[in-house]
Amino acid sequence: MELLIEKIEKGFNEKKVLRGGSFTFEKGKIYGLLGRNGAGKTTLFNCISGEMEYDGGSVKLVDDGKEYPLEYEQIGYAFSTPILPEFLTGYEFIKFFIDINKKRIDNLKSVEEYADMVCLARDDLDRLIKGYSHGMKNKLQMLCMLISKPPVILLDEPLTSLDVVAAHEMKELLKSMKKDHIIIFSTHILQLARDLCDDIVLLHRGVLEGVDEAT
Repeated sequence: MELLIEKIEKGFNEKKVLRGGSFTFEKGKIYGLLGRNGAGKTTLFNCISGEMEYDGGSVKLVDDGKEYPLEYEQIGYAFSTPILPEFLTGYEFIKFFIDINKKRIDNLKSVEEYADMVCLARDDLDRLIKGYSHGMKNKLQMLCMLISKPPVILLDEPLTSLDVVAAHEMKELLKSMKKDHIIIFSTHILQLARDLCDDIVLLHRGVLEGVDEAT
């Protein structure tokens, strides 16, 4: 399975952010999308996910040699600032997410078992998400990916503001997930991309370009 980005373009008024970038992302790898702040990484993710309409080009999923339009439910998008219903407890949110995705879950687990998968303490399940740390909220975002298993996962600076332990747990979780997904991880930190990713893709002046070695 592959995610095929072809000549994608996006501009805002007179400013051209994406200038016909093309790249093929393969299943089983973590890709580091590297670029300066303001290079257009989030804009590219918004175009891929359908959050934003692009001006030209195409985004397709290739499976068994056939091309398909990428559908919204095939994408998992983890934002740099997690967007979660903070009026729910961790338990209530996980239970709700399981219920709305039951048809997509092959091996259904309990709320507690899912929480264990992302090292979310059982005691925290009864707390409101509003009181969670940034790292705990990130864990909930990643748990959504583990439950729904979308083929394409977009991670927009997901390790920002995490402590060392939480960042390590997140890295190990991503490595364990990659065989079943196409994972694209945006960052402006080269060393982080080298540590975590199989391949690095540079977004510079609106164009995507592969970098030969990630290490």
